[in-house]
Amino acid sequence: MKHILKILGLLVTVSAIWIGLLQASIVSSSYAWLLPVYLIVLLGCYGLFMVGVGLMFFPTCPQESHLLQKDIAEAKDFLKRKGIDVNSD
Repeated sequence: MKHILKILGLLVTVSAIWIGLLQASIVSSSYAWLLPVYLIVLLGCYGLFMVGVGLMFFPTCPQESHLLQKDIAEAKDFLKRKGIDVNSD
């Protein structure tokens, strides 16, 4: 619930600034009408940047990898004992 309130607060703040810019004529009205589009593009770029950073610094877990390989081998052995053919090809 707190996260939703933060988002709504940010949305209200951005809307108030945008309406203020339209009313005060600080920025040309032809540019002020495009500010929401610029904001959406900027948020998209930020999101892509954060995904890229997350992928660059993705944690590797060698211990978990070994445990997963062990679980896979156990599952294959179990299925072979039950008569199910498990080929890794």
